[in-house]
Amino acid sequence: MKLLLDFFPIVLFFAAFKLAGIFVATAVAMAATLLQIAWLYRKNGHVEPMQWVSLFVIAVFGGATLLTQDETFIKWKPTILYWLMGGALLLGHFVLKRNFLRQLMGAQLSLPDPVWRTLMFSWSGFFVAMGVINVWVAYHFDTDTWVNYKLFGGMGLMLVFVLAQAVFLSRHVQPEETQESPPQP
Repeated sequence: MKLLLDFFPIVLFFAAFKLAGIFVATAVAMAATLLQIAWLYRKNGHVEPMQWVSLFVIAVFGGATLLTQDETFIKWKPTILYWLMGGALLLGHFVLKRNFLRQLMGAQLSLPDPVWRTLMFSWSGFFVAMGVINVWVAYHFDTDTWVNYKLFGGMGLMLVFVLAQAVFLSRHVQPEETQESPPQP
């Protein structure tokens, strides 16, 4: 359900673009992101910081797109979000001496420290690469191709990366210590 909710604004952006063009799609994405945040707040009583950042970025870049009638701004939005996420992971590691992935997922996964570090660097690198790819597609192809890439290419690359991470993690997950039951007579 969370994954569907995360892709809600992207799917609506795609549909609105196909029906009415980039400027209507931008307004729809802005509204969908605001609705997404409101729903999460109502359901959970709080919203994760990255979702607030996402709302801020869509408001700024979407707003600039609509005000200037220049689609360049909305094309930069995914790149900015990817780079902020990758940068936050690196900032946490190098400046704050924290592994934000471990803080986020440590309750669900028991991993050795070097594996957490590798995981953090691989996600950070992935986010940086996704930002570069987005800009490359935006500047080398028409808007229709970029919108198709944003939905299908971006999700496809994310799926492949997550599956690769699952394979990597499967070799390193440490089983939780279980209490041994007393020997049976």
